[in-house]
Amino acid sequence: MNAPQPSGAGLSGADPSGAARNGVVQPEATSQEIYDGGMVVRREVLGAAHVDRANANKDSFTEDFQDMITRIAWGGIWTRPGLTRQMRSAVTITAMVAHGHWEELAMHLRAAVTNGLSRDEIKEILLQTAIYCGVPSANTAFKTAQEVFHSMDNTETDKSS
Repeated sequence: MNAPQPSGAGLSGADPSGAARNGVVQPEATSQEIYDGGMVVRREVLGAAHVDRANANKDSFTEDFQDMITRIAWGGIWTRPGLTRQMRSAVTITAMVAHGHWEELAMHLRAAVTNGLSRDEIKEILLQTAIYCGVPSANTAFKTAQEVFHSMDNTETDKSS
């Protein structure tokens, strides 16, 4: 089975077929292989510390949910080669703003930076959301992004001290 697509993989415009189209979800792939491929991408995008915290906090009530998002969202969707990770981040940011999921937005703003989006590109995405998701939602999104970037800047300053 092939390893998950690296974060720098781009949109070729070609229509991938067969194995290339499905990421880690191959006909012969086991549930464990899909989970493992999803976990690789989840760690790359969200960071090992975040994923370790999520796994440490799971219990019998949340365990199935954590397994599902790792297999389906991260293994089934984020490993597909049809979009770059930057594009997936842009779409995800928009969805978080549209539905008012502010904690998830904060997490995915950090992930977008990890995936290579600049703060200016994120600002443009949020400006776009003002038109299609509404100004009040974009207002909260900008405030959330401002807090995330401030936190990231302070963390970087703390590391370099």
